[in-house]
Amino acid sequence: MATDFLVTGGGGFIGSNIAEHLVRQGRSVRVFDNFATGKRHNLRSFEKSAELVEGDLRNPADVKTAVAGVRYVIHMGALPSVPRSVSEPQLAHEANVNGTLNLLLAARDAKCERVVFSSSSSVYGDTPTLPKIELSPYAVHKITGEYYCSIFWQLYGLPTVSLRYFNVFGPRQDPQSQYAAVIPRFITSILAGQSPTIFGDGQQTRDFSHVENIIAANLAACEAPKEALGQAFNIACGGRISLLDLVATINQAVGRNVPPKFEPARAGDILHSQADITAAKQFLGWEPAVSFAQGIQKTIAWYRQAQ
Repeated sequence: MATDFLVTGGGGFIGSNIAEHLVRQGRSVRVFDNFATGKRHNLRSFEKSAELVEGDLRNPADVKTAVAGVRYVIHMGALPSVPRSVSEPQLAHEANVNGTLNLLLAARDAKCERVVFSSSSSVYGDTPTLPKIELSPYAVHKITGEYYCSIFWQLYGLPTVSLRYFNVFGPRQDPQSQYAAVIPRFITSILAGQSPTIFGDGQQTRDFSHVENIIAANLAACEAPKEALGQAFNIACGGRISLLDLVATINQAVGRNVPPKFEPARAGDILHSQADITAAKQFLGWEPAVSFAQGIQKTIAWYRQAQ
């Protein structure tokens, strides 16, 4: 019997949210992870209803086992983070580039119906105008994955769609990681009455998007028409929030006034990002349903419960 969905990196923040959503929809789900960065406890709420295949994207045999009999592949598996790609470029390349190529080859041979690749706003670099350039190894990995996805559609007929996520946040995002995203760090710090750390002056802006928007985008990509295949789409809310405004928003939501502390800017970090989501609306029939403000409220509620 065919499995509806394979979620690579299904033990991670976004992957586990996608897998849980699919399980709750009654879909058959296989999670593939080596738990190098994913967490087993992220699977607890749905582990009895999903199949777990432990393995490594760098191992072609593991990947072949994972994709066998699968209809849709949602490829979240990676070594995430711009700073980590700067500090460990070879390891990150092997996981993110070689791993993605292994997955595409296996999906092609298994005749999967669709591969949805998780890309990143990092591909745009930090230039103020188009065309934009890549400023970190992580960005190079993601744009390479997009190119591979496009080529596999053009040359081999493997249906692919790439989604460029902009600063995703929500439940299960790890605030303790060295490479943790800013929102879980800020929320947990402020809830504890501790000053959150801003790298730089805090004027940098992000187009933050709650994970529920990303789940919906992945499902839309799985069903998108032929015109979307081989293409890459921005997935975000289309707005810009500065880190100083983010601190103020969280403080207001939790009824506190905890000031930030400042550290020097980090190598490879992007100063400003904002997505044009017109193409995603047109070709995927998708648009964000959860606003930044709604997402912050949902996320704060989750971290409070998890404490």
